[in-house]
Amino acid sequence: MRKSYGIAETRPRRRVGRGRVVLVVLAAAAVAAAFAVVMNPNGVPASSAANNLGGTVHTRWGPLSTLDRQLLVKVRQAGLWEMPAGQQAQQRAATPRVREVGEIINQQHLQLDADTRATAQRLGVLLPSEPNGSQKSWLREMSGKYGIDFDKTFVLRLRAAHGQVFTVIAKVRAQSENTEIRAFAERCLKFVNTHMSLLESTGLVPRSALH
Repeated sequence: MRKSYGIAETRPRRRVGRGRVVLVVLAAAAVAAAFAVVMNPNGVPASSAANNLGGTVHTRWGPLSTLDRQLLVKVRQAGLWEMPAGQQAQQRAATPRVREVGEIINQQHLQLDADTRATAQRLGVLLPSEPNGSQKSWLREMSGKYGIDFDKTFVLRLRAAHGQVFTVIAKVRAQSENTEIRAFAERCLKFVNTHMSLLESTGLVPRSALH
């Protein structure tokens, strides 16, 4: 009986030992998972994060070039400053047409931004979370203006910015070997053309900007 009792006593201890090992393994896995989330908060595959470093990489939709990735980055940054600019126009503009154009541009950039993020996610491209330095300065400039002065600045800045990104989109559409990027570029061109026409419809685009 004593031997039986002694053996019975040792078995639970072994179970506890194995349980502790399992807990340690699970804890280590949880820490590793948390670290992965911190290092890669947007859920972009870690193996694809190098896509932003330059060069051409292979994807299921064809080669993805540096210029292809730059398009996603530029369109994302365009939305990050033009959405708040459109909101400002609804509050500060003197003319109803500028307020209307600001609202349309803001709403359409919300759609385009969702498209940009989804496309970048599929291709494993990391996107910026804020506008670039020039775009931030344009927002600050508009923040200090009201009325017709705001209207002119809003139209001038956005029209010039759309003209710049238009050339990038057209170049990518013509040169990209990636079918996903080409389709994205075509969608972007429709938005940019619409926005340029909207801004020109205000009558505030100077003739110098049309050359």
